[in-house]
Amino acid sequence: MKVSGEISNALREEASLPSAKLEALRDFTLAVVRQRGALEEKQVQDFYLAGFTRKSVLEVILGLSQKIMSNYTHHLAQTSVDKAFTQFLWEKTRLFTYLSSTLGAKSNTAMMSS
Repeated sequence: MKVSGEISNALREEASLPSAKLEALRDFTLAVVRQRGALEEKQVQDFYLAGFTRKSVLEVILGLSQKIMSNYTHHLAQTSVDKAFTQFLWEKTRLFTYLSSTLGAKSNTAMMSS
């Protein structure tokens, strides 16, 4: 799946996405993570109303599970990023992390490449 740099940056910066359907996908995915899958029926119905299906729900869960397995494995094994992929490294700025964790505010601060 090819994702544009514009969408990747908007996700990283917690900025607006170019469509309501993508916003619904982000909201649903974050709800699944934050609520550990224990969503309210309204949250699931809102996802369906945005144009998604039961299959889409499973695809979100599959994507999250693959990401968790990958991250945990790499963290525990302390693997380094292959040189070919270093251009994609990024981290939240300290200001963004502070605002997100302390104030719960969204910030449009750009992410820094490593």
